[in-house]
Amino acid sequence: MNPLAAFNAAIAALKLHALRSVLAMLGIIIGVASVIVMVSVATGAGQAIEARIKALGTNVLVIRPGAYTSGGRSAGEGTALPLAEGDLNAIRARVPGIVAAAGILGGSAPVIAGNNNWTTSVDGVNEDYLEVRDWPLAEGRNFTEAEQRSAAKVTVLGATTARELFGTASVVGQEIRIKSVPFTVIGLLSVKGQTGFGADQDDTALVPLSTARRRLFGAKETVPDNLRQIMIEISQPEAMSEAQEDIEMLLRQRRHVRIGTPDDFQVRNMAEFIRTRMETQSILGVLLGSTAAISLIVGGIGIMNIMLVSVTERTREIGLRMAVGARRGDILQQFLIEAMTLCLVGGLIGLVIGGGAAIALALWGAWPVALSPALVLIALGAAALVGVFFGYYPARRASLMNPIDALRYE
Repeated sequence: MNPLAAFNAAIAALKLHALRSVLAMLGIIIGVASVIVMVSVATGAGQAIEARIKALGTNVLVIRPGAYTSGGRSAGEGTALPLAEGDLNAIRARVPGIVAAAGILGGSAPVIAGNNNWTTSVDGVNEDYLEVRDWPLAEGRNFTEAEQRSAAKVTVLGATTARELFGTASVVGQEIRIKSVPFTVIGLLSVKGQTGFGADQDDTALVPLSTARRRLFGAKETVPDNLRQIMIEISQPEAMSEAQEDIEMLLRQRRHVRIGTPDDFQVRNMAEFIRTRMETQSILGVLLGSTAAISLIVGGIGIMNIMLVSVTERTREIGLRMAVGARRGDILQQFLIEAMTLCLVGGLIGLVIGGGAAIALALWGAWPVALSPALVLIALGAAALVGVFFGYYPARRASLMNPIDALRYE
């Protein structure tokens, strides 16, 4: 019997017991739909989280003051001696592989444009900040070196701040006040979105670092060129660990940290953070995929049960086919094709249901979902393998029947 004839015979046999065939496919339908929904949601969530983490900047080291300790008590993170522009310049000059180095100083402040008032994050930054953050401008330009030196009253607005102050109007060239100090808007940042912790990165206004210190937030008496944090972009991912060690050694020398005492600063490796987060997400994806795969296995067991019942019911038919010349391989092939057809049809139905559910979650539930052709092929391939695996035993049992005994079967 050629494969096409075997396929036609299998379809005819399945149509004969349509309700039973549908019930047999139900487990496969649920299994494939579960695989599609769970894996696509897990993948989409992982991609969304990765994008938000990378929005902080890739290949970036973030340096912040540590905790001030007195009498064995810690005053908390950020209470130690502030960082300084001198630290930034020393790191830039003495640590190899640095692409850009940004110093940041600022806080929250009211911003006024006409009758609109909005409190936002105002950060004084140098000209490397946008490069370190990988944050392009949607309109206008970045600060110039001359504006940095002269503490010019110019600002670049984030998308949220610009919308709250000016609506949909163009912001470049507009006048605003920050803490009652007049500023001219020279640029608009592209939309960055939320951080991994839910903070709106677009709710910000950037000013030159010197302007923030002289006109808005003042300087520390102990560290006149103070910085809230330093962000360093390294040229290659493999150089991150070495650069971190060099920066830590340099800062220990500059901040006179004694040997054996804790550092009064922190250097955070964003690449390690991204890698750890993605490893965690991969484990979650495997767990969700495994849970969905169990549904496929349960569905496969249902297919096997139905096929065993079918073999028993069709014993006389099998004996008759063998009596008129069908070989054992033909019988094996026919029942295997029946099992695979059940699984593939169930897989296609489950694919439609699962894909529809994933799209519905993306549209109505605002969940990040990633449907890929590879996932579709894997789900259908898994359904076919389930059909072969769980259909082989009933098919082999049918092919090993003695034709005479089969014909005598009541």
